[in-house]
Parts: sequence; C-alpha cells; structure tokens
Amino acid sequence: MGSAELDNQQLNIYSHIITYGNAANPELTVLIRDEIETMWNESKATLTLEDLQFSVRFNITATFLPGITDIEIYQNLDPKNNYFRIEEFAHGNISFVDGLGCNSGYFKLENLYKGSTTAAHEYGHTLGLEHPDDLDLRGKGVPGIMYPRGTLVDPQFQYEPDKPAGTKGGTLYPIYRKVLKEDIEQLKLHRLEFENGKAILGAFSNIWHPNHAEIEGTDFSV
Repeated sequence: MGSAELDNQQLNIYSHIITYGNAANPELTVLIRDEIETMWNESKATLTLEDLQFSVRFNITATFLPGITDIEIYQNLDPKNNYFRIEEFAHGNISFVDGLGCNSGYFKLENLYKGSTTAAHEYGHTLGLEHPDDLDLRGKGVPGIMYPRGTLVDPQFQYEPDKPAGTKGGTLYPIYRKVLKEDIEQLKLHRLEFENGKAILGAFSNIWHPNHAEIEGTDFSV
C-alpha cells in the first residue's frame, strides 16, 4: 500500500515499511527497504496522464518497531504504512500478505536473505498485483517480480540450470526475478483518482499477526 503523489513531472509512490516480531531487527528492516526501493525503481518506468509524461518513483522508508501493538496497527489511517511480522516459523512455510492491495502480512525469516526478492514480490501484492496466470515462462526471458516459486523458466533462471524443467531444482530461482515495465503497467496507475495531486494505492487491512509458533494447527496463509 502507498500514497501516490504528483510532483511536477514525477509520480512519487511513498510506502513506509514497519517490522515487528522476534526475528525482526533494524538491519533486516533496512535490507527489506533497500530491496523494495531498488527493485521497483530499476525499470525507470514512466506514466502518461492527460498527455503529460511522468516518471514513476518509489520512495520507501522503514522502521523497526518491536513493541507495536495490535491496537496501533488496527487504528492506522496513514496509507503509507505497511506492517510485517517477521518470524523464523510460519504456517505453510511461506511469507504472505493479507490479500491483494493490503498493508499487512507475515514474513518467514528464511525467505529474506539478501537478493531473495521476497520482500519486493510481497510488496507487489500490497499494491494489488496477482501472480500471473501462465506459469510457463520458458522461451520468454527474465521472469517478472510477480512470478511465484514453481514457475517454469529458462534453465539459466532455475535453481539448478542442468535440471529438467519442473523437477526439483528445475523451477524459478527467485533471485532472478526483476521488476519489469510490464509490472508497473499492471498497477494501472492511470486509473487512480487523484485529489489535490494525491491518491491511495491499495487499501487498509491493518492486521496485527501473532507468532505462528505460539499457535498450533492454524494456517494463516492467503
């Protein structure tokens, strides 16, 4: 989720990442911030509004707030704020967000190594992007950021290039995902309803997540 703001010939999207949980820390929070901002700006996308061309710029900030409460998150009214619990254990063994176009979720620590692209992928979901329908990218080049694990790709984008497609090691290695101009186009920024040069991208979910390790037998993934 974020706040989209027009400024001269630039469309700025502001998002603030807030982390909490036993595996969250200041260093990891900075890593997540850097990954999201770097990857979402790599394509140097532009947008045409009323015959004017705007450059699209993602401005990501982040804060580690270990003591944040469920009430603080529930009462949030700032569209820039995105809340993510980080833990070593997650039901379903995956990181996830609370729907398409939301501002909260749960990250599994193992998914957040440097270059993993997990944070940038989940951020795409918070902006409203789905996984593509066609998960066979063979012969189509670099995988976009919204392709999930298990996608069939050219050998050089697999976990193990010498493995047959679809077998163990023969699917998308997430480190090769990129935010492409097509991904920015899928945000349909031209459809945003601006008021005084500002619009909201996504919607409030404002969910505080408990530690899955302390709750048995419940699957929180969406």
